[in-house]
Amino acid sequence: MMDRNLALELARVTEAAALDAGRWVGKGDKIAADAAATEAMRRTLDRMDIRGTVVIGEGEMDEAPMLYIGEKVGRGRDLEVDIAVDPLEGTNICSKGTNGAIATIALAPRGGFLHAPDMYMDKLVTGPAGHGVVDIRTPAGENVRRLAEAKGCHAQDLTVVLLDRERHSAAIDDIRRAGARCQLITDGDVAPAIAASVIDSGIDMMMGVGGAPEGVLTAAAVKCMGGFMQGRLMFLNDGERRRAEAMGIVDFDRIYRTEDLARGEVFFAATGVTNGDLVRGVRYFSNGAKTHTVVMRSKSRTVRFIETLHYFDHKPGFDSASSV
Repeated sequence: MMDRNLALELARVTEAAALDAGRWVGKGDKIAADAAATEAMRRTLDRMDIRGTVVIGEGEMDEAPMLYIGEKVGRGRDLEVDIAVDPLEGTNICSKGTNGAIATIALAPRGGFLHAPDMYMDKLVTGPAGHGVVDIRTPAGENVRRLAEAKGCHAQDLTVVLLDRERHSAAIDDIRRAGARCQLITDGDVAPAIAASVIDSGIDMMMGVGGAPEGVLTAAAVKCMGGFMQGRLMFLNDGERRRAEAMGIVDFDRIYRTEDLARGEVFFAATGVTNGDLVRGVRYFSNGAKTHTVVMRSKSRTVRFIETLHYFDHKPGFDSASSV
């Protein structure tokens, strides 16, 4: 039985990662920022009363010193869970001090997450209005028209987010011809994808090719909000196909739904490192900081936005300048 208080525990995990990564915003060192977030996240996870296995992480064991795929976290013995993490989603964003970097984590029962290889995934995400309306196999412009009709608005009222990549140029042209606005982002598609499922976020749809592990994290949040998501793996070579096979993926053409990517009772949390459409970034003040976190639970479809004041004098073992 999953305790609903796990949601708040996960918020503490992402807050810790954001607080440490936030010290590196705008300093041009994405590696140091990611390392700070990862260390803080692991340290906090190991205080949780869970028996967790990282299934979406920073890489394989020989690629990442911690939070690697297969790593065990937590100090509990009874509650076995799978963990998907991205301690700093948008490392380039953080290093440049621009909008959209978050610290994020999701939790599910053992076997609840697709073990997605570190490769590309084509994704389509909307809010609940997209169910039975849009489809990843349909041209982008037609999906815009269908979603506008389902939402009872004009296509020109919709905003679609895509990564600013050459591979999306045809889709961008099609969306604009349909009358919708394109919001092009440099990195980090998890936060805007989640925002597409949030009422009044200003984003109606996220589409395009990005990271497959990030797709699993997105699916966890979309499931908690009753949104719509589809994804399909994009293979660049036979080596990627062999790697996918080794992780249990045999249908290379499969279109994954939200429920295929994140099964069972799911928890999700994300804390802003820099400002974005979903959450605000860390704000430091004398001997403290303010964080903004979204935390979700699929069973109750509860979505909470938490604004927290952290006073470093009252956090045992916390060094407010530890990252610099």
